[in-house]
Amino acid sequence: MLSDLPKEMADEVLSRLPVTSLRGVRSTCKKWNTLSKSRTFTMLYIREAKKKQRKEFQVAVILDCRLSLFSVNLLNPSIDLIGMLLDTRGIISTLLRRHKVLRFVDEPSICEFEIYSFRSNSWKVLHVNPDWDIGFFRHGLSLGGNTYWIAQDKKHGTHGPFFVLCFDFTTEKFEQRLPLPFQPFGLDTVALSSVRGKQIAVLWQKRSCSYTLKIWISSRIEPNVVSWNKVLLMVDMKRLTGFPFLFSAGSFFVDEKKKVALVLDKEGDGGCTSDFRTSTRNIAYIIGNNGYFKTVDLGESRKITCWPLGCSYVPSSVQIKQAAPRANHKTA
Repeated sequence: MLSDLPKEMADEVLSRLPVTSLRGVRSTCKKWNTLSKSRTFTMLYIREAKKKQRKEFQVAVILDCRLSLFSVNLLNPSIDLIGMLLDTRGIISTLLRRHKVLRFVDEPSICEFEIYSFRSNSWKVLHVNPDWDIGFFRHGLSLGGNTYWIAQDKKHGTHGPFFVLCFDFTTEKFEQRLPLPFQPFGLDTVALSSVRGKQIAVLWQKRSCSYTLKIWISSRIEPNVVSWNKVLLMVDMKRLTGFPFLFSAGSFFVDEKKKVALVLDKEGDGGCTSDFRTSTRNIAYIIGNNGYFKTVDLGESRKITCWPLGCSYVPSSVQIKQAAPRANHKTA
C-alpha cells in the first residue's frame, strides 16, 4: 500500500503534488497527515516548488466568478488547470485579521471613502476630495502592502491625462500621481501586473491603427516614486488577432527574461472593437517577439459580462487554523 512507503520516499512523492491536492492527502491516512505537516516535508515541498518556478508559475484566475488555479509555462507555452480553489473563506478570514480593506464610491451623486481594519473590527471614514477618477472596470494591483490603479484626471473629462495612483495602507491615504511611460486615450487597453512581487508591469494597447501592444516594467516602485525601464515587448496585434483586447479586461502576466506575455481575455469575434462581444469562450493569449503567438482555450464563458481576471499565486504549505464547528443546540 502507498501508506506503507518509507518516509523518505513518501516525502519525495507527496512533495510533487500540487497544493490543491494536499488537503486530500491529509485526509487519506493519519501517517500522511502527520508527514505533510512536518518541517522536513515543508522544506522539501518549498524546494520542489522553486524547481517548478524555474520553468512555470502558478496563477489564480477568476472565470465566470469562480476561482481556479492554473499552471503556466511560458518556455514551452501552455496553461493547465490544476484545480478549483473552493475552500477560501477560512483562509481569507484568518489572514485578513492583519489587513485592511479600502471601500470607496466616487460618483456625481455620492462620494464616500472608508477603510476597514480587521484588527479593530471597525470602519473609519476617510476624508478624500478626489480630482481624479478610477474607472469601474479598473482592477487594482496589490504590491508591497499598497494598492495601485490606473487613474485619470477629472478636470479634463474623457480627455484628461492618465497616471498611476497608489493608496498607502500604512498612512491610509492616496499618494501623489505617478507617471506612465506613455499617454493613452480613452478606450485604449491599459492594465497593471506585478513582476516577482517586487516591480509593476504596465500593458498598453492602442485602439487605432495596428492595435500595437507594448509592455513596460518598472525599475523602481514606491508609493511616491516610479521609474520605468525601456519597452520590454512591442507587438503588432492587428495581423495576429485582428482585434484589440477589451479595455475592461487585459489581465496579464509577463516573463521579463523570456520577453513573453500571457493576456487573459474573451475570444475575438471578427474585429469587434466594443466591450460587448458575443463570444462564449475564455482565452489565454501567449505573445512574444518575432511574431510568436499562441492561444489556449480556457473553456466556455456562461457570463458574457464576466471577463477573466488573474493574479500571481505563491504556493504555501502553511496550515491555516480554522474555527471549530459550532455544536448544534436543541431547544425544548
